[in-house]
Amino acid sequence: MRNTIDTYVIEKVKEMRKAKCIKQQEIADWLEVDKSYIARIESSKYDKKYSVSQLNEIAKLLGCSPKDFFPKQPL
Repeated sequence: MRNTIDTYVIEKVKEMRKAKCIKQQEIADWLEVDKSYIARIESSKYDKKYSVSQLNEIAKLLGCSPKDFFPKQPL
């Protein structure tokens, strides 16, 4: 089961991805995973989440810092 911080990070990545008009497929290609893997992470029906190294790679793609995916204060 996902915890609050996992959900926050996933939603933040999704929000930033959409703001830059980047599709799930582009994230999947960048991470060298199947698109369905990204879809499962972004769906609340599954318990999948990004690893720290994946978040680092996504930050490179989105042109931001990995810290941008995290809240300013603990949840």
